[in-house]
Amino acid sequence: MKLLWVKTDFLHPTDRGGQIRTLETLKRLHRRHEIHFVALHNGDSEALKRSAEYCTRAYPIANHVPQKGATVRFGALLVKGLLTRSPIVIERYRSRAMQRKIEDLCRRENFDRIVCDFLAAAPNIPDLASCVLFQHNVEAIIWKRHVEHARTPAHRFYFELQARRMLEYEGRICRTVRSVIAVSDADAEVMKREYGVQRIAAVPTGVDVDYFSPSGGQTNPTDIVFVGAMDWMPNTAGAQWFVREILPLIRKRKPDCTVTFAGRKPEPAILELAKSDPGIQVTGTVPDIRPHLWGAKMSIVPLRVGGGTRLKIFESMAARAPVVSTRVGAEGLPVEDGTNIFLADDAQTFAGRCLELLDSPATAQRLADNAWEMVASRFSWEAVSREFEQLLC
Repeated sequence: MKLLWVKTDFLHPTDRGGQIRTLETLKRLHRRHEIHFVALHNGDSEALKRSAEYCTRAYPIANHVPQKGATVRFGALLVKGLLTRSPIVIERYRSRAMQRKIEDLCRRENFDRIVCDFLAAAPNIPDLASCVLFQHNVEAIIWKRHVEHARTPAHRFYFELQARRMLEYEGRICRTVRSVIAVSDADAEVMKREYGVQRIAAVPTGVDVDYFSPSGGQTNPTDIVFVGAMDWMPNTAGAQWFVREILPLIRKRKPDCTVTFAGRKPEPAILELAKSDPGIQVTGTVPDIRPHLWGAKMSIVPLRVGGGTRLKIFESMAARAPVVSTRVGAEGLPVEDGTNIFLADDAQTFAGRCLELLDSPATAQRLADNAWEMVASRFSWEAVSREFEQLLC
Protein backbone atom coordinates (compact mmCIF):
# COMPACT_ATOMS: atom_id res chain seq x y z
CA MET A 1 0.00 0.00 0.00
CA LYS A 2 0.94 3.63 -0.44
CA LEU A 3 0.05 5.50 2.75
CA LEU A 4 -0.13 9.19 3.63
CA TRP A 5 0.42 9.50 7.39
CA VAL A 6 -0.48 12.84 9.00
CA LYS A 7 0.67 13.73 12.51
CA THR A 8 1.27 16.88 14.57
CA ASP A 9 4.93 16.03 15.28
CA PHE A 10 7.88 13.91 14.23
CA LEU A 11 8.69 10.82 16.29
CA HIS A 12 12.13 11.62 17.75
CA PRO A 13 13.02 12.15 20.49
CA THR A 14 10.55 9.40 21.36
CA ASP A 15 9.47 10.35 24.86
CA ARG A 16 5.68 10.01 24.89
CA GLY A 17 3.44 6.98 24.77
CA GLY A 18 1.64 8.02 21.60
CA GLN A 19 4.96 8.55 19.81
CA ILE A 20 6.16 5.10 20.85
CA ARG A 21 2.96 3.44 19.63
CA THR A 22 3.13 5.21 16.28
CA LEU A 23 6.88 4.67 15.84
CA GLU A 24 6.79 0.94 16.56
CA THR A 25 3.76 0.46 14.30
CA LEU A 26 5.20 2.53 11.44
CA LYS A 27 8.64 0.90 11.57
CA ARG A 28 7.03 -2.43 10.80
CA LEU A 29 4.56 -1.09 8.23
CA HIS A 30 7.48 0.66 6.51
CA ARG A 31 9.08 -2.73 5.78
CA ARG A 32 6.08 -3.69 3.64
CA HIS A 33 4.53 -0.41 2.43
CA GLU A 34 5.40 3.04 1.05
CA ILE A 35 4.92 5.61 3.81
CA HIS A 36 4.64 9.37 3.17
CA PHE A 37 4.82 11.22 6.51
CA VAL A 38 3.58 14.81 6.99
CA ALA A 39 4.06 16.54 10.34
CA LEU A 40 4.72 19.87 11.97
CA HIS A 41 8.42 20.45 12.55
CA ASN A 42 10.17 22.65 15.11
CA GLY A 43 13.55 22.68 13.33
CA ASP A 44 15.11 19.65 15.08
CA SER A 45 17.43 18.21 12.42
CA GLU A 46 17.84 14.91 14.30
CA ALA A 47 14.07 14.33 14.29
CA LEU A 48 13.95 14.85 10.53
CA LYS A 49 17.04 12.71 9.87
CA ARG A 50 15.68 9.77 11.86
CA SER A 51 12.36 9.84 10.04
CA ALA A 52 13.99 7.51 7.48
CA GLU A 53 13.58 4.78 10.11
CA TYR A 54 9.82 4.75 9.62
CA CYS A 55 8.88 6.45 6.33
CA THR A 56 9.76 6.61 2.64
CA ARG A 57 9.32 10.39 2.33
CA ALA A 58 9.01 13.00 5.04
CA TYR A 59 7.38 16.41 4.59
CA PRO A 60 8.26 18.77 7.47
CA ILE A 61 5.94 21.74 7.95
CA ALA A 62 7.71 24.59 9.74
CA ASN A 63 5.66 25.51 12.77
CA HIS A 64 6.24 26.55 16.37
CA VAL A 65 3.51 25.08 18.53
CA PRO A 66 2.90 27.32 21.59
CA GLN A 67 4.24 25.57 24.68
CA LYS A 68 2.66 25.56 28.09
CA GLY A 69 3.93 28.21 30.43
CA ALA A 70 4.01 31.96 30.83
CA THR A 71 4.65 32.83 27.19
CA VAL A 72 2.70 35.46 25.29
CA ARG A 73 1.76 33.00 22.52
CA PHE A 74 0.48 30.37 24.92
CA GLY A 75 -1.41 32.99 26.93
CA ALA A 76 -3.03 34.20 23.73
CA LEU A 77 -3.96 30.62 22.91
CA LEU A 78 -5.64 30.20 26.30
CA VAL A 79 -7.71 33.31 25.68
CA LYS A 80 -8.56 32.05 22.20
CA GLY A 81 -9.74 28.85 23.88
CA LEU A 82 -12.48 30.88 25.55
CA LEU A 83 -13.67 32.42 22.30
CA THR A 84 -13.46 29.76 19.60
CA ARG A 85 -15.81 26.79 19.14
CA SER A 86 -12.97 24.30 18.67
CA PRO A 87 -11.12 22.81 21.68
CA ILE A 88 -7.85 24.50 22.59
CA VAL A 89 -5.81 21.35 21.90
CA ILE A 90 -7.13 21.36 18.34
CA GLU A 91 -6.48 25.05 17.69
CA ARG A 92 -2.94 24.61 19.00
CA TYR A 93 -2.02 22.45 15.98
CA ARG A 94 -4.06 24.06 13.20
CA SER A 95 -1.74 24.88 10.28
CA ARG A 96 -2.70 26.39 6.95
CA ALA A 97 0.71 25.38 5.56
CA MET A 98 0.05 21.74 6.43
CA GLN A 99 -3.39 21.91 4.83
CA ARG A 100 -1.84 23.21 1.57
CA LYS A 101 0.87 20.53 1.59
CA ILE A 102 -1.68 17.73 2.06
CA GLU A 103 -3.88 19.15 -0.71
CA ASP A 104 -0.86 19.23 -3.02
CA LEU A 105 0.22 15.67 -2.15
CA CYS A 106 -3.26 14.30 -2.69
CA ARG A 107 -3.36 15.90 -6.15
CA ARG A 108 0.05 14.52 -7.15
CA GLU A 109 0.11 11.10 -5.46
CA ASN A 110 -2.27 8.18 -5.61
CA PHE A 111 -2.53 7.14 -1.95
CA ASP A 112 -4.30 3.94 -1.01
CA ARG A 113 -5.05 5.23 2.47
CA ILE A 114 -4.66 8.42 4.50
CA VAL A 115 -4.09 8.04 8.24
CA CYS A 116 -4.88 10.88 10.66
CA ASP A 117 -2.73 10.08 13.69
CA PHE A 118 -4.38 11.63 16.78
CA LEU A 119 -7.40 13.90 16.67
CA ALA A 120 -5.24 17.06 16.80
CA ALA A 121 -4.10 16.51 13.20
CA ALA A 122 -7.68 16.44 11.88
CA PRO A 123 -8.20 20.17 11.09
CA ASN A 124 -5.27 20.00 8.68
CA ILE A 125 -6.75 17.24 6.49
CA PRO A 126 -8.99 18.66 3.73
CA ASP A 127 -10.96 15.48 3.02
CA LEU A 128 -11.57 13.74 6.34
CA ALA A 129 -14.14 11.40 4.83
CA SER A 130 -11.34 9.61 2.99
CA CYS A 131 -9.03 9.04 5.96
CA VAL A 132 -8.64 6.57 8.82
CA LEU A 133 -8.44 8.16 12.28
CA PHE A 134 -5.89 6.51 14.59
CA GLN A 135 -7.37 7.55 17.93
CA HIS A 136 -5.01 6.91 20.86
CA ASN A 137 -7.45 8.30 23.46
CA VAL A 138 -11.06 9.27 23.84
CA GLU A 139 -10.13 12.92 24.26
CA ALA A 140 -13.45 14.05 25.75
CA ILE A 141 -13.02 11.59 28.63
CA ILE A 142 -9.70 13.18 29.55
CA TRP A 143 -11.31 16.62 29.77
CA LYS A 144 -14.24 15.27 31.79
CA ARG A 145 -11.80 13.81 34.29
CA HIS A 146 -9.97 17.12 34.50
CA VAL A 147 -13.30 18.64 35.52
CA GLU A 148 -13.73 16.03 38.26
CA HIS A 149 -10.29 16.79 39.73
CA ALA A 150 -10.14 20.55 39.10
CA ARG A 151 -8.24 22.44 41.81
CA THR A 152 -10.15 25.73 41.64
CA PRO A 153 -13.50 27.03 40.34
CA ALA A 154 -11.62 28.79 37.52
CA HIS A 155 -9.99 25.52 36.48
CA ARG A 156 -13.34 23.77 36.63
CA PHE A 157 -14.98 26.40 34.43
CA TYR A 158 -12.25 26.18 31.79
CA PHE A 159 -12.16 22.38 31.82
CA GLU A 160 -15.96 22.14 31.53
CA LEU A 161 -15.87 24.48 28.54
CA GLN A 162 -13.17 22.43 26.83
CA ALA A 163 -14.89 19.15 27.68
CA ARG A 164 -18.14 20.28 26.02
CA ARG A 165 -16.30 21.47 22.93
CA MET A 166 -14.24 18.31 22.72
CA LEU A 167 -17.31 16.09 23.04
CA GLU A 168 -18.91 17.87 20.07
CA TYR A 169 -15.73 18.08 17.97
CA GLU A 170 -14.50 14.55 18.59
CA GLY A 171 -17.92 13.07 17.87
CA ARG A 172 -18.23 14.99 14.61
CA ILE A 173 -14.77 13.95 13.38
CA CYS A 174 -15.28 10.29 14.36
CA ARG A 175 -18.54 10.19 12.42
CA THR A 176 -16.97 11.91 9.39
CA VAL A 177 -13.87 9.80 8.81
CA ARG A 178 -13.78 6.62 6.76
CA SER A 179 -13.10 4.54 9.90
CA VAL A 180 -11.58 4.76 13.39
CA ILE A 181 -8.81 2.63 14.88
CA ALA A 182 -8.89 2.73 18.68
CA VAL A 183 -6.22 1.41 21.04
CA SER A 184 -8.53 -0.69 23.20
CA ASP A 185 -11.93 -2.38 23.04
CA ALA A 186 -13.00 -0.14 25.94
CA ASP A 187 -12.27 3.03 23.94
CA ALA A 188 -14.01 1.60 20.88
CA GLU A 189 -17.14 0.88 22.92
CA VAL A 190 -17.16 4.43 24.34
CA MET A 191 -16.95 5.95 20.86
CA LYS A 192 -19.71 3.70 19.58
CA ARG A 193 -21.96 4.64 22.49
CA GLU A 194 -21.17 8.36 22.80
CA TYR A 195 -20.63 9.26 19.14
CA GLY A 196 -22.62 6.67 17.24
CA VAL A 197 -19.49 5.51 15.39
CA GLN A 198 -20.09 2.33 13.41
CA ARG A 199 -16.86 1.87 11.45
CA ILE A 200 -14.49 1.29 14.35
CA ALA A 201 -12.13 -1.42 15.56
CA ALA A 202 -9.30 -1.68 18.09
CA VAL A 203 -5.68 -2.76 18.02
CA PRO A 204 -3.95 -3.67 21.29
CA THR A 205 -0.98 -1.91 22.85
CA GLY A 206 2.35 -3.58 22.11
CA VAL A 207 5.77 -3.80 23.72
CA ASP A 208 9.30 -4.79 22.68
CA VAL A 209 9.86 -7.52 25.27
CA ASP A 210 13.44 -8.28 24.22
CA TYR A 211 14.43 -4.61 24.52
CA PHE A 212 13.00 -4.16 28.02
CA SER A 213 13.91 -7.54 29.54
CA PRO A 214 16.65 -7.12 32.19
CA SER A 215 20.08 -7.83 30.73
CA GLY A 216 22.34 -7.47 33.74
CA GLY A 217 23.33 -3.96 32.71
CA GLN A 218 23.32 -0.71 34.68
CA THR A 219 20.44 -0.08 37.08
CA ASN A 220 19.34 3.02 38.98
CA PRO A 221 18.09 1.70 42.33
CA THR A 222 14.92 3.13 43.83
CA ASP A 223 11.98 1.71 45.73
CA ILE A 224 9.28 3.24 43.53
CA VAL A 225 9.45 4.65 40.01
CA PHE A 226 6.86 6.62 38.04
CA VAL A 227 7.73 6.79 34.34
CA GLY A 228 6.12 9.23 31.93
CA ALA A 229 6.23 12.65 30.29
CA MET A 230 6.24 15.04 33.23
CA ASP A 231 4.78 17.92 31.25
CA TRP A 232 1.54 16.02 30.55
CA MET A 233 -1.15 17.26 32.91
CA PRO A 234 -2.48 13.83 34.00
CA ASN A 235 1.05 12.69 34.91
CA THR A 236 1.75 15.90 36.83
CA ALA A 237 -1.50 15.60 38.77
CA GLY A 238 -0.85 11.92 39.46
CA ALA A 239 2.65 12.57 40.78
CA GLN A 240 1.38 15.32 43.09
CA TRP A 241 -1.42 13.09 44.40
CA PHE A 242 1.04 10.29 45.10
CA VAL A 243 3.49 12.51 47.00
CA ARG A 244 0.88 14.41 48.99
CA GLU A 245 -1.55 11.64 49.91
CA ILE A 246 0.02 8.22 49.32
CA LEU A 247 3.74 8.54 50.09
CA PRO A 248 3.18 9.79 53.68
CA LEU A 249 1.14 6.63 54.38
CA ILE A 250 3.94 4.45 53.00
CA ARG A 251 6.59 6.26 55.04
CA LYS A 252 4.77 5.65 58.29
CA ARG A 253 6.03 2.08 57.89
CA LYS A 254 8.94 2.64 55.51
CA PRO A 255 10.44 6.04 56.40
CA ASP A 256 13.37 5.57 54.02
CA CYS A 257 11.21 4.78 50.97
CA THR A 258 12.63 6.43 47.84
CA VAL A 259 10.71 7.58 44.77
CA THR A 260 11.92 8.49 41.27
CA PHE A 261 9.92 10.45 38.71
CA ALA A 262 11.55 9.67 35.36
CA GLY A 263 10.37 11.52 32.28
CA ARG A 264 10.82 14.49 30.01
CA LYS A 265 10.33 18.19 30.77
CA PRO A 266 9.21 18.06 34.41
CA GLU A 267 6.87 20.91 35.27
CA PRO A 268 7.92 23.30 38.07
CA ALA A 269 5.32 21.58 40.28
CA ILE A 270 7.15 18.26 39.83
CA LEU A 271 10.58 19.79 40.49
CA GLU A 272 9.15 21.34 43.65
CA LEU A 273 8.30 17.88 45.02
CA ALA A 274 12.00 16.96 45.22
CA LYS A 275 13.31 20.24 46.66
CA SER A 276 12.50 19.51 50.28
CA ASP A 277 12.59 15.71 50.16
CA PRO A 278 15.94 13.93 49.60
CA GLY A 279 14.05 10.68 49.07
CA ILE A 280 12.46 12.00 45.86
CA GLN A 281 14.41 12.20 42.60
CA VAL A 282 13.23 13.95 39.43
CA THR A 283 15.38 12.92 36.46
CA GLY A 284 14.03 14.95 33.57
CA THR A 285 14.70 13.53 30.12
CA VAL A 286 16.82 10.36 30.26
CA PRO A 287 18.65 8.68 27.35
CA ASP A 288 17.41 5.24 28.40
CA ILE A 289 14.45 4.58 30.69
CA ARG A 290 15.26 0.90 31.22
CA PRO A 291 17.80 1.25 34.09
CA HIS A 292 15.15 3.09 36.10
CA LEU A 293 12.69 0.24 35.62
CA TRP A 294 15.30 -2.47 36.23
CA GLY A 295 16.43 -0.81 39.45
CA ALA A 296 12.95 -0.24 40.91
CA LYS A 297 11.12 -2.47 43.36
CA MET A 298 7.89 -1.41 41.67
CA SER A 299 6.50 0.85 38.95
CA ILE A 300 3.48 2.99 39.78
CA VAL A 301 0.81 4.61 37.60
CA PRO A 302 -1.17 6.88 39.99
CA LEU A 303 -3.36 8.45 37.29
CA ARG A 304 -6.85 9.74 37.98
CA VAL A 305 -7.12 11.51 34.61
CA GLY A 306 -6.30 10.01 31.21
CA GLY A 307 -7.51 7.93 28.31
CA GLY A 308 -6.33 5.32 25.83
CA THR A 309 -3.85 2.79 27.17
CA ARG A 310 -0.62 3.29 29.07
CA LEU A 311 2.41 1.85 27.27
CA LYS A 312 4.40 2.45 30.44
CA ILE A 313 2.53 -0.44 32.09
CA PHE A 314 3.50 -2.97 29.42
CA GLU A 315 7.07 -1.62 29.39
CA SER A 316 7.29 -2.03 33.16
CA MET A 317 5.95 -5.56 32.86
CA ALA A 318 8.49 -6.39 30.13
CA ALA A 319 11.21 -5.01 32.44
CA ARG A 320 9.89 -7.35 35.19
CA ALA A 321 8.96 -4.46 37.49
CA PRO A 322 5.72 -5.20 39.39
CA VAL A 323 3.06 -2.54 38.74
CA VAL A 324 0.66 -0.73 41.06
CA SER A 325 -1.89 1.40 39.18
CA THR A 326 -5.25 3.06 39.49
CA ARG A 327 -7.99 1.60 37.33
CA VAL A 328 -7.87 4.74 35.17
CA GLY A 329 -4.13 4.17 34.71
CA ALA A 330 -4.65 0.58 33.54
CA GLU A 331 -7.81 1.31 31.58
CA GLY A 332 -8.19 -0.67 28.37
CA LEU A 333 -5.43 -3.19 29.19
CA PRO A 334 -6.26 -6.91 29.69
CA VAL A 335 -4.84 -7.03 33.21
CA GLU A 336 -6.10 -8.89 36.27
CA ASP A 337 -5.88 -7.36 39.72
CA GLY A 338 -3.84 -9.54 42.05
CA THR A 339 -2.54 -11.77 39.26
CA ASN A 340 -0.35 -9.56 37.04
CA ILE A 341 -0.94 -6.09 38.52
CA PHE A 342 -2.18 -4.42 41.72
CA LEU A 343 -5.06 -1.95 41.22
CA ALA A 344 -6.06 0.71 43.76
CA ASP A 345 -8.06 3.93 43.42
CA ASP A 346 -7.84 5.57 46.85
CA ALA A 347 -4.74 6.69 48.72
CA GLN A 348 -5.06 4.19 51.57
CA THR A 349 -5.42 1.17 49.30
CA PHE A 350 -2.72 2.36 46.92
CA ALA A 351 -0.27 2.78 49.80
CA GLY A 352 -1.22 -0.66 51.12
CA ARG A 353 -0.52 -2.29 47.76
CA CYS A 354 2.89 -0.60 47.57
CA LEU A 355 3.73 -1.75 51.10
CA GLU A 356 2.70 -5.30 50.22
CA LEU A 357 5.32 -5.37 47.46
CA LEU A 358 7.96 -3.74 49.66
CA ASP A 359 7.29 -6.23 52.47
CA SER A 360 7.13 -9.37 50.33
CA PRO A 361 9.74 -9.95 47.60
CA ALA A 362 7.97 -13.23 46.82
CA THR A 363 4.70 -11.40 46.06
CA ALA A 364 6.57 -8.89 43.92
CA GLN A 365 8.28 -11.69 42.01
CA ARG A 366 5.01 -13.56 41.42
CA LEU A 367 3.28 -10.42 40.11
CA ALA A 368 6.23 -9.56 37.87
CA ASP A 369 6.54 -13.11 36.46
CA ASN A 370 2.84 -13.33 35.62
CA ALA A 371 2.90 -9.93 33.94
CA TRP A 372 5.99 -10.77 31.88
CA GLU A 373 4.41 -14.02 30.66
CA MET A 374 1.31 -12.11 29.53
CA VAL A 375 3.09 -9.42 27.50
CA ALA A 376 5.69 -11.78 26.06
CA SER A 377 3.11 -14.23 24.74
CA ARG A 378 0.46 -11.83 23.42
CA PHE A 379 1.66 -8.29 22.72
CA SER A 380 4.65 -8.05 20.38
CA TRP A 381 4.77 -4.99 18.10
CA GLU A 382 4.94 -7.23 15.04
CA ALA A 383 1.58 -8.80 15.94
CA VAL A 384 0.08 -5.37 16.67
CA SER A 385 1.28 -3.91 13.35
CA ARG A 386 -0.24 -6.85 11.45
CA GLU A 387 -3.61 -6.17 13.08
CA PHE A 388 -3.31 -2.46 12.21
CA GLU A 389 -2.42 -3.34 8.64
CA GLN A 390 -5.54 -5.50 8.26
CA LEU A 391 -7.74 -2.63 9.44
CA LEU A 392 -6.34 -0.39 6.70
CA CYS A 393 -7.22 -2.83 3.92
